[in-house]
Amino acid sequence: MKVILTPNPYRDKNFQTVRQAMEVLRQNGAETRICLPFEVDRSYELPKDLRFSRLDRELPNADMVICFGGDGTILHMAKAATRHGIPILGVNIGTMGFMAELEVSELSMLSRLATGDYTVDNRMMLDVTVHRDRDIIFHDICLNDVVITKGAIARIVHLAVKCDGIQAMECAGDGVIVATPTGSTAYSLSAGGPIVEPEARSILVTPICSHDVASRCIVASDKRVITVQLSSHAKRNAFLSVDGGKAQRMNMGDVATIRRSQLMTKLVRLKEDSFYDVVNMKFKGGNP
Repeated sequence: MKVILTPNPYRDKNFQTVRQAMEVLRQNGAETRICLPFEVDRSYELPKDLRFSRLDRELPNADMVICFGGDGTILHMAKAATRHGIPILGVNIGTMGFMAELEVSELSMLSRLATGDYTVDNRMMLDVTVHRDRDIIFHDICLNDVVITKGAIARIVHLAVKCDGIQAMECAGDGVIVATPTGSTAYSLSAGGPIVEPEARSILVTPICSHDVASRCIVASDKRVITVQLSSHAKRNAFLSVDGGKAQRMNMGDVATIRRSQLMTKLVRLKEDSFYDVVNMKFKGGNP
């Protein structure tokens, strides 16, 4: 079994957690490779006693990816791993770590991977395309959400949201979030959206700080095609971001089309906690 370890170097100090995980996996017969999930600052000094491989070279013949960090690290890896059909296991070194399966204190459970003693959850993803006239200026997939906002300027953005071509919402405010059930516990929840089970097949449309009291979150079927564009009342541009990534500018006339992706992220499960156990532990301070 070949396992790629992708630590967030800014969270895993001196790569202590990844070193422990590597030892557990090797003792149980797994082959390991360490790959950075993203480029680090040039001033950041990597430890000389660890060998780092290139992610694009190791992914095609890997059996699993283990991410060490917060939810952002998992989201960053989700696209590349999903495109190769490789399952992901998250180890939380962040704050919330809602998508992570293990805490640092539970690394001994990694011994079960080599024997196949685990399950895999399939998580719905979204496919996002931005058209400008007849041209595609942006295309990506995401596990959590698509966020279309006003940007950093203190002003209102006017957005028109359609569902299968029919007007579903026109909101004036900070923007709108289009999320998967997995993303329902992220930005969408902070904006007043509902918590949705990951197994549900739905698309959430949540307005952000809407000035219209009638604007409420819409839970649509995953069969629907959602489009978002600047409304006729808009006077400025908007910005689209996928899973918290780099923003794409949207001008008047640009159309963001969001639908369920054919790809699904595979998240490895080693514990039997239900989704509600995790909700209670992460959000309410309860015990799983």
